[in-house]
Parts: sequence; C-alpha cells; structure tokens
Amino acid sequence: MAFPNTTTLVTFPSGTTEGSSTIVAAVPLPAGVIGVVTDTTPFHPLDHSWPDQPGDTGTMEFVDATEFGGTRCPVVDCATGAVGPDGEFALGEQIPVRRGDPQWVWLAVHLVEFACAPAEPEALLGRAVVLRADPARRTALSAAHTGCHLLALALNAALADRWRKEARLDALGSPDFDALAMESSRMDEHASTDRYRIGKSLRKKGFDPEGLAGALGEITARVNARLAEWVAADAPVRVEAPGPELTARRRWTCALPEGAASIDCGGTHLTRLGELASLTTSLSLNEDGTELVAVTVPKRI
Repeated sequence: MAFPNTTTLVTFPSGTTEGSSTIVAAVPLPAGVIGVVTDTTPFHPLDHSWPDQPGDTGTMEFVDATEFGGTRCPVVDCATGAVGPDGEFALGEQIPVRRGDPQWVWLAVHLVEFACAPAEPEALLGRAVVLRADPARRTALSAAHTGCHLLALALNAALADRWRKEARLDALGSPDFDALAMESSRMDEHASTDRYRIGKSLRKKGFDPEGLAGALGEITARVNARLAEWVAADAPVRVEAPGPELTARRRWTCALPEGAASIDCGGTHLTRLGELASLTTSLSLNEDGTELVAVTVPKRI
C-alpha cells in the first residue's frame, strides 16, 4: 500500500466538523476496520504522544462513484498515523517517535467499519468523500478540554503560596503546578480528569505539600470561585494555528479578565466561556498524599 508523502491538512482547529476530501490511502486494520487517510479532514485524531482528547467519530460519505455514491459509513474513531523514512506505516501507540518528527509523514487515520466499505481498500483511492464529525460529541469534548485548561490556571493560582523556590510561571504569572506536576490528563464527554504527581521531584522544585490534605476543601473552593468568575465573564476562546498541517504547533488562547492566557494544545475548544452554564472541579488526594486528582465538569447551556 502506498502512502502520501505529505502530512494531512486539518480544519478542526477552527471548529469545523464537516468537509469534502479525497482518499489518498486505505489500509486494512485489525478489529474489522479500514484505516482511511484523506488529504484534508475536519476530524480530530487521538494524539499518540499525549492522548488526552479522544479522536472524533462520525461518518464518511462517498459522493463520486455511481456504483456506490451516497454510501455513508460510520467512522468509529480517528487516530494518528505516521509513515517512516523507510516507508513503514505505524498507527497510534505503534509510532516510535513523537508527533512532528520531520523524518516521518503524519496522518489522520479514520477508522471505518470494513463491512460498510463499498470496495476493497485499494479501490477506494482517489474517491471523493464528505467527512462529518459528530457535532454533539465534538462540542462535549471541546467543553471538557476548555475546562481542563481553565482548571490548570485556577489551580496554579490557588497553590501559588505553596512554592518555596522560584518556578516556571504560567500564562497568568502563577507558578505552573499543572505543568510541573502533571502525570496524565484525559477527557471524555462529561469531564476532564487530571492527575498530578506530588513526589520528591516536585518537592525539590520547591513545592511544599505540608498540610495539603487539610487545606483541600479551601483550595477547591478557591478554584471553583475563580472558575465561576471566568465563566461569568464570557471570555472568548480560540485556537491559534500557524498552518493547516496536522503537525502545526497550535495554541489555546482565552482572553480572561486577568489577561490573555495561552497554552500549547492540539485539541478542540469552545468559542466562548459563555457557552457554559457552570464549570466545577473536585479535588482529591490519595492516602499517602502523592497523587492529586482533579475532576472538572463543564455544564453547557
């Protein structure tokens, strides 16, 4: 199977969920799916390097062939694929390098149900299709991702007085606990879950966890108060993209009352905080105090 020698172009950073495209590669994969690559896509793929926001689901409709024009196939997932310097194809966790490695070609791979496909994979090349990402699911994931970034900034501010050494600062000038302690971040359609490691490394960087368990209720209240202020301010949100390539380094930007905040981000987002009715987080510590977990729930209007 031949693969394209240029990266997939993506339109999801602008909020797009539908677009016409042409199939440039199709490869059989396990679990009864075909990996379909198009030259352009509105689908957001799961990032294999930092798998925080799930890939989009939706449909792929064939429009250019009389023998199966109008056939609409479910896209059950969208993942990151890559083609190495020797022409080898890898998908998701199989990719041995970080996204953006210049020796690899980076692709958004739509996982299409094989049983629905109107032809064998090689016969799909060059076919025109319309791709439609599920807009309701996209909006829910975007709300969770926006909430995740706001939680990071609010938590950083609430923990600012616990630093005993100078540390890197976030976009609003607080010590960046989120970046320095982050262990994992995951979103679903209901919430974002962020896990922070509070170990020797963080202590050496200057963070003081003494009494954190006892203060957690107060910290949570401070975080939620700030989140409520930001939602009420209806701040605009945008994703800045230097180009349409999947590998472009995109940034989430939000014009908060304290100032413009910007965070590197490859996901999708709301357009305004006023799209939320509320945004609240719950914080918990494990028994030995080495892991802080934040579950942040956006409720949309």
